[in-house]
Amino acid sequence: MKVILLEDVKNVGKKGTIINAKDGYARNFLFPKNLAIEANDVNLKNLENAKKQKEAKEKEILEEAKQLEEKLMQITIVIKTKTGENGKLFGSITTKELAEILEKDHGFVFDKKKLELDDTIKSVGEYFVKVRLHPTVNAKVKVIVTEK
Repeated sequence: MKVILLEDVKNVGKKGTIINAKDGYARNFLFPKNLAIEANDVNLKNLENAKKQKEAKEKEILEEAKQLEEKLMQITIVIKTKTGENGKLFGSITTKELAEILEKDHGFVFDKKKLELDDTIKSVGEYFVKVRLHPTVNAKVKVIVTEK
């Protein structure tokens, strides 16, 4: 019997796939637990429409991420902080602080986990912070650390 999986089923398949399942397995396990539906014409059309909507939504999200990337590439964050000898900072500048500055000064709200530093910022200088906007889109924000 051909069925369309409504949820990921371990060792069987992922959500939205069409599989051949034994009649008893489908009727006694998959259907009662709402893990699958029968693959008839109506359900196949609904699945196809859902896939098209999902692709359109993903494309829209990707376009928004690319537009946001262009805006972020133009931003330069200037941080003035106390330094010790040879331009070394007392402590370091973290992704949490950078996320707060982006929100406060520029209005962009990002989780600190979306920001990536190549090395820790522990001295005066110019750095680039990578912002993960989408699995395929990353923006770089310029950060300049100066002495107070």
